Amino acid sequence: MVVRAEPDPRYVFQFGGEPECGPVVYQVPGGAGGGGQRQPVFTCRFSAGRRATRTRSLTSESSMTRSTGRKLRSWLSTLHGDRDAQARREQRKGWTVTIHDLSGSPVAAASMVTPFVPSPAGSGRVSRANPGSWLILQPTGAGPASWKPWARLEAWRERGPVDALGYRLELVFDSGPTECAVPIAESSISTKRGGQFVIDPATFPVGAAGAPWPFSGGFVMGSTVEGEGRTSRPTLQVGVQHATCMGDVALFVALAAAVDLCMDACKLFSQRLRKELYHDQED
Repeated sequence: MVVRAEPDPRYVFQFGGEPECGPVVYQVPGGAGGGGQRQPVFTCRFSAGRRATRTRSLTSESSMTRSTGRKLRSWLSTLHGDRDAQARREQRKGWTVTIHDLSGSPVAAASMVTPFVPSPAGSGRVSRANPGSWLILQPTGAGPASWKPWARLEAWRERGPVDALGYRLELVFDSGPTECAVPIAESSISTKRGGQFVIDPATFPVGAAGAPWPFSGGFVMGSTVEGEGRTSRPTLQVGVQHATCMGDVALFVALAAAVDLCMDACKLFSQRLRKELYHDQED
């Protein structure tokens, strides 16, 4: 009897927690080379960059009369409300997720390079016309702070009958004095139900971007994304032919973390973010 090889072998990885909570990433059984039990392969570190502004009351309530206290609290409430609204805008910038191998060396990163800001039209959402963006970075080997871009991810909040997270992914190539970007994925994910982020020529046909498909072979990557308000521990699949070393996998792990965080970054600006998203883990 001839035993046929798996037609589309994949490695499977799983975040041990939400990307902003500094989880371990495991290789899990079920994929190529998965073994019998899950094995830790990476750790994540999230940074929110500039901390959210904190306000303090300048006057002790014990020194006020009740009537004066009411007026002052009302004024402070209005002031803090304005500052809170401004803080919510500022909080959606400067996010970074760094992927480390088990020795502690950084092997990939996702850095928010364009802030996620509300539409000027007053809709309170990130618009397709002005999306936020991330760079997925890989180390150059020239030093601990030397990185080069591998891909650019843009995301926004879709308008229409179904509320959705829209996204676009481009691979970035340095071609001498200019930079070349090749689109490889563009779709949307329901903000209510969640879904899958996928890089696959079957869903993004070769030639659709007007440039040759940059990957040889079929399926490249898929990652789960939970809907808003749900605990998200992404499960990542990577095509075996696209993971020649753990550094390749680390780039996809950083991308999966960035996509997951886009669901938070694209929340309506009338909604608060969770505290993990605007406090550095060192706090």
